[in-house]
Amino acid sequence: MILRRIARPMLATVFIASGVDALRKPTGRAETAGDFIESSLNALPENVSAAVPHDPELLVRINGAVQVGGGLLLATGKFPRIAALGLAGSLVPTTFAGHPFWQETDPAKRNLQRTQFLKNVSLAGGLLIAAADTEGKPSLAWRGKRKASAATAAVTAALPVGAKAGSSAWDSIVERTHEGASVLGEKSEEAAELLRDRAPELTEAARERSTEWADKVRDRAPELAEAARERSTEWAEKIGDRSAEVAELIGDRAPELADSAKSLAATAQDKAEAGRRRWRKAVS
Repeated sequence: MILRRIARPMLATVFIASGVDALRKPTGRAETAGDFIESSLNALPENVSAAVPHDPELLVRINGAVQVGGGLLLATGKFPRIAALGLAGSLVPTTFAGHPFWQETDPAKRNLQRTQFLKNVSLAGGLLIAAADTEGKPSLAWRGKRKASAATAAVTAALPVGAKAGSSAWDSIVERTHEGASVLGEKSEEAAELLRDRAPELTEAARERSTEWADKVRDRAPELAEAARERSTEWAEKIGDRSAEVAELIGDRAPELADSAKSLAATAQDKAEAGRRRWRKAVS
């Protein structure tokens, strides 16, 4: 917008000029701000105060550099919101240290310092407005809320079975379960009806297949019989070849087998005699 391109350099001019003057001639400003700097450092905690420079001229130059840098950024429209916020922060020590009108006893000087103090307050207000200017774009808060809403919608859509807002996932699961059971029942009825309609066709197909298989078995019966005859002859030859070996093995083991049979018979006879004695004793 053309208004911003004009207004920003106008607002930044005073800070660039003041910052350059502070960098070139820091002595006068340092003497004026000496008491304020000392009291501010004494008010800070010791660990913070030890890390802050105590030289008034160095602090004046640092504040001037911030004003020059922030003014150039604001004038050129580079990071204008951050630049405006930094310039507003640099005005705080400049205003309180450079224009303490409440300490002046001379009415003329008091009025002059008060005018400068109020001018800086007005500049700070303009800088705060510039820091909040989004140039018509959505603010960070609005974009954050939009992102949060989009994330919530994505999470809700990703819930099991697409649970909707205002209904629990369990209710949705139960509803989908009923739907699934109903669909399954309908499908089973359709399958049964389809099977009933196609039963004659399936029976005819099975009969044709059984006839085809019977024909194949009949055609291959001679081949199967020949294969069985060859296998039986082969097995008979193998048994004949092994028969002499088996007979010789039985002949070698015959005495051992006979002794085992005699031992088993003697054991059985002893057990029978013991049983008869127990029975007689129980009867008497």
